[in-house]
Amino acid sequence: MTTAPLVSHAKKTITILPVMERDAVLQAGLLSLWEMSVRKTHLFLSEDAISELKPAVLQGIVHVSRLFVATDENRVILAFMGIDADKIEMLFVSPPFFGMGIGKTLVYHAIVNQQVRRVDVNEQNPQATGFYEHCGFQVKGRSSCDDQGNPYPILHMALPADFTTSRAYKLISGVSDAS
Repeated sequence: MTTAPLVSHAKKTITILPVMERDAVLQAGLLSLWEMSVRKTHLFLSEDAISELKPAVLQGIVHVSRLFVATDENRVILAFMGIDADKIEMLFVSPPFFGMGIGKTLVYHAIVNQQVRRVDVNEQNPQATGFYEHCGFQVKGRSSCDDQGNPYPILHMALPADFTTSRAYKLISGVSDAS
């Protein structure tokens, strides 16, 4: 368990917890959070596309090797992240909590505690691309389709080889290299 104050000016404290048991209630809650988040961030997806993606997302929630939730002090789930090997496979924040540093806190946890080095991002989601670039990731490649073969280009991003934990902290917390 990692307890971390939010990196931004928010006055909440979140706890990052590994998910040990993925029961139906948790699965439904995370799928609902995913859907709310996608409706705000993946504006290129139609309603039909969102519906078609749900089964694959649910399978991802069930089968991703490491699943984490970010909760507030009342154990309300604010976000979740799935990791396989050294790659963030999914990271979604509940829309009311966008911009509060929760995503950055999860990415920092992934880099420092889970040895994450890679992430794939929908090219049509420039906010996500910018977010991961701010966290130190760089575009290393591109695929014309997503993993399901849909015509949604994917950017393959990775941390540079010389990326360090202290650099992750500086980027994510907003501390400049001059300080």
